[in-house]
Amino acid sequence: MREQWDLATEWIPTVDIHDASLLEGFDGIWVVPGAPYFNQKGVHIAVRHARENQLPFLGTCGGFFSALIEHAQNVLHLPAAEGVDEDPEKLMPLVTPLSCSFRGEKAPLTVREDSLLASIYGTTEVDEIFHCDYGLTDEFMDDASQGALRISAWDRDGAPRALEITGHPFFMGSLFQPELSSEPGAEHKILQAFLAAVRTRAAALQAKTVA
Repeated sequence: MREQWDLATEWIPTVDIHDASLLEGFDGIWVVPGAPYFNQKGVHIAVRHARENQLPFLGTCGGFFSALIEHAQNVLHLPAAEGVDEDPEKLMPLVTPLSCSFRGEKAPLTVREDSLLASIYGTTEVDEIFHCDYGLTDEFMDDASQGALRISAWDRDGAPRALEITGHPFFMGSLFQPELSSEPGAEHKILQAFLAAVRTRAAALQAKTVA
């Protein structure tokens, strides 16, 4: 896929991220599944860097939670989110088993009609592959999805399954994993949109440099 899209990629372990300097020069950030991460604070630094610098961002599974918590911490300043990236024990009261869990199975989703996600799919009813068993409490999810961050998809029980930030070129988190239903030459629509946003940013920066 990297060759087809003419993109260079680099894996950065969370334990190596202590500030945003390591992220300078990248045209997009993808936080992949893997929660609990070895260094949650490093993940939040990456999320914040993408959010504040209009960098295309995709967070899948654990990346969805990280995007939500970072926004709750640094934009909304919710007391419940304080310190959870430094002390995992503070996160535990916010974690709850999902009422509807799908391990490697497809499940139906309802997509917000006026969302970027809906424009990517071209519809508001889709099926996606899940691997998550846990979520965040309804109270925290409601409190955290305020301002520019909004929920963009729900499962059949009404639980949030995707988010995005309005006014951002591309900032999306999903509890499902579009990478699991992708293959070279037939990438998932979300991955296509994310990679297109990355290329657009890279081209714009290159044009500025040339000018």
